[in-house]
Amino acid sequence: MVGFLDQLGPGIGTLLLIMSTLDRIFPDQLMFNINKFFQKILNIFNPYVEITFEEFPSGSYTRSKVYSAVETYLGTNFYLQAERLNASIAKGSRCVALSMDDYEGVNDVYEGIKVSWMRSKSLPKSNVISLNAREEERRSYVLAFRKGHREVITGPYLSHVLSEGKSIAKRNRRQKLYTNVSRDDDWGDEKKTMWRSVVFEHPSTFDTLAMDAKKKRDIMDDLIAFTKGKEYYKQIGKAWKRGYLLYGPPGTGKSTMIAAMANFLHYDVYDLELTSVKDNTELRKLMMEISKRAILVIEDIDCSLDITGKRKKNKGDENDLKEIIARKVRKDNENGYNDENSKVTLSGLLNFIDGLWSACGGERIIVFTTNYIEKLDGALIRRGRMDKHIEMSYCCFETFKVLAKNYLKVESHKAFEQIRLLFQEIDISPADVAENLMEKSAENSVDECMENLIKALHKAKSKKEKEIAEKRSSKGLMRIRSVFSRMNRIIDNKNVD
Repeated sequence: MVGFLDQLGPGIGTLLLIMSTLDRIFPDQLMFNINKFFQKILNIFNPYVEITFEEFPSGSYTRSKVYSAVETYLGTNFYLQAERLNASIAKGSRCVALSMDDYEGVNDVYEGIKVSWMRSKSLPKSNVISLNAREEERRSYVLAFRKGHREVITGPYLSHVLSEGKSIAKRNRRQKLYTNVSRDDDWGDEKKTMWRSVVFEHPSTFDTLAMDAKKKRDIMDDLIAFTKGKEYYKQIGKAWKRGYLLYGPPGTGKSTMIAAMANFLHYDVYDLELTSVKDNTELRKLMMEISKRAILVIEDIDCSLDITGKRKKNKGDENDLKEIIARKVRKDNENGYNDENSKVTLSGLLNFIDGLWSACGGERIIVFTTNYIEKLDGALIRRGRMDKHIEMSYCCFETFKVLAKNYLKVESHKAFEQIRLLFQEIDISPADVAENLMEKSAENSVDECMENLIKALHKAKSKKEKEIAEKRSSKGLMRIRSVFSRMNRIIDNKNVD
């Protein structure tokens, strides 16, 4: 058998040389038929089947997810077999990702069936130099196995490879924080908006979040129900998304809540700056590029463009988008918007929240934050758009205990009762409380931090009492002025008589 293969090798080489020569002489159609004929002959002597997984399928500039899963599977499970490997480090990661080098091969065994994998690279046939590197070199993984095992390999084995590769990628995946930025277009002076990302490493969790325990549990249960609700949303005919409105005074932890939600669900965060988006068309492109399992955040929505204000009620539907569009157009004309201003409209934003475009992509959470909920247009925050309204209020005693545990590692202290009574009299944000509990140096003790907080609370109490006194004084002066005004009118009337 070995002698037969030794004789067959040179014969195949000669055949390939003849084929390449004929390819230059005969027309394409004739060569196609000749190639097809010789391929059938070669298949008779070839006991193997090959499946090619290309990195960039023909006509596509997007990396194949199947190729990525195969690469992850082989790089994780068979890097010890390969003699030549490529190493890379993902941005913000300390782990080294390994993959097979070009023309390197490894063997795998599945249910007693042996298969082989090889990483291949193809070069362009023409001598034309392409401006696109992807067109110059195309890589692929080639799977080879015996014909008799076709059913097992193309079915259970490939399913195993893809699911295992995706699971490994998911375990190694790092959360990303995206923001929209503008850059010059490659072909002109026009600005192009795109997403840029960094690794999301915010440490906030629901365990460290300073909030009432029951309220936190309610939010966590709501998030869990959302992630498990794919079939339910499909059944009721709604896009798989959920809106959260976080509102409250500054310093009450709205941004911290978003970070805790992202870490709880292990979702990416897309921080959308509306004022840097040119128009609704550009907004649509950005929305289409948001991945699944993501949180879209628009902070301080009341300060984002001119999309707030009271809506005029009519006899029809209060949520009529025609009313919204007309009102927005009038405002645009009054404010004299030009091409340099953002032209994102309220109607355009609403269309991406719960209009036709909201169904593009799934498992998305939309979060708006505001310090002044009364400034927001009712159409923007109604149920179905912002499904859950969460008030981020001033610090209470239960919130303080969470902060004391986080910052000072204490669950009880002699000062707790005095602090509890002070919280009943004043309004203070969790951020201000945390600042007083934070140890400024190694010498700061728990007692000193508690004393600093008590001083801050007394100061806030004095400020509040002063404001109340000033209001009362102001009201008293107004009453006195009103009395004197009446007396002057009476005197004037008598003089006239």
